[in-house]
Amino acid sequence: MHSTSRNRSGRATRTAAALLLGALTLSLTACGGDDNDKGKDDTGGGKETGSTVTLPKLNGASLEVAAVWTGGEQKNFKKVLAEFERRTGAKVTFVPAQDPIINFLGSKIAGGQPPDVALLPQPGAIKQAVDKGWAKPLGAEAVAELKKNYAQGWQDIGKVDGKQYGAYYKAANKSLIWYNAKVFENAGASEPKTWKELLSTAQTVYDSGVTPFSVAGADGWPLTDWFENVYLSQAGPEKYDQLAQHKIKWTDPSVKEALTTLAQIWGKKDYVAGGSSGALQTEFPASVTQTFTGGTQPKASMVYEGDFVQVNIQETKAQVGTDAKVFPFPAVGDTPPVVSGGDAAVILKDSKAAQALVTFLASPDAATIQAKLGGYLSPNKNVPNSAYPNPVQQKIAKALVAAGDDFRFDMSDQAPQSFGGTPGKGEWKDLQDFLKNPKDVAGAQAKLEADAAKAYGG
Repeated sequence: MHSTSRNRSGRATRTAAALLLGALTLSLTACGGDDNDKGKDDTGGGKETGSTVTLPKLNGASLEVAAVWTGGEQKNFKKVLAEFERRTGAKVTFVPAQDPIINFLGSKIAGGQPPDVALLPQPGAIKQAVDKGWAKPLGAEAVAELKKNYAQGWQDIGKVDGKQYGAYYKAANKSLIWYNAKVFENAGASEPKTWKELLSTAQTVYDSGVTPFSVAGADGWPLTDWFENVYLSQAGPEKYDQLAQHKIKWTDPSVKEALTTLAQIWGKKDYVAGGSSGALQTEFPASVTQTFTGGTQPKASMVYEGDFVQVNIQETKAQVGTDAKVFPFPAVGDTPPVVSGGDAAVILKDSKAAQALVTFLASPDAATIQAKLGGYLSPNKNVPNSAYPNPVQQKIAKALVAAGDDFRFDMSDQAPQSFGGTPGKGEWKDLQDFLKNPKDVAGAQAKLEADAAKAYGG
């Protein structure tokens, strides 16, 4: 699973598309005003100077928070937890979880030691936690914080049967293509806005002597994200919702059209670094780094994935915003796609302290701390855009917020885990097989439908 990632709500209108494009192409000025600098009262509880949320005194309370985050992501989140400790007097322990997190939590609960709060990366996982009786509804304070700070769509994907169980703390803008600026400059290539222009740009780059695309085929999940962006833009939001819920079959003509479109890139050996066999051996981190190393002759000029690509770019000498630039996933149909993912805070052990922590995570105060540290995106509309550390991240964040309700949550994250979230199985494996043989559209559709029917129960 994409731990950094994956709405069913909203309408992907032309207005939203225009907002998204405008947000990504207009230069941004730093937001003025308060950056939520904290007061110095360490007694715990109350509303501090410059803060946006009132927290209770929790001296002596202790909490465990579980998430699959590692490395810098985990380190930065711990700084957010430290601020909660400072303000409330509570003690918070971060528990590293394994993927899939539902299985990890199941073993913890079976052993009588569930964490108080868990960050769940899929709407399907929230529903599973509710169905199993693990998740507890959010209290009035957390719900009020969500209503104040989040678009309705982000609130709705944290609900099960009309009750609020999840607060989306972290998001991903998954409708982005990153490119090597020097290669584009040398080739005379420009940022495309439509799929047709993307193919033309790819040919321009290829003619300059550089392979156009780096594709992370060794990991199945980036392939699902490629498909979702093409499908949403081409088939539209209604069909997207129907396919996400398996209300239409993967043998539907709309799926055939999307796979045929994808094959215009995946099926052109010279357009993919290493060809299909090379791509199938390329893991996601390498798909990024090989695009931004090698000077003017990298292995590829473009790589598709979300805002979190920046973390991997930082492993190279390339600078985001100068050497590494980004454009929105081009419109395949009438409008460019807006696909997102995210991680929601869910309470497993209800208490005053657990409710207070989720309320804090739903506030601009918490998100602003992590936004300043980089490699993070919040769906919270009241986080100052100036909190993000560079102009590229500011553009991406502004685009996500500008989309409002007019976006769709990652389709594979809405699916049962056995279909949409398991390495070597279901959609991940079927799209890897399609990458290997992009001419066999009908065969790919048949496999996808057989696996989906099994996972969804008919």
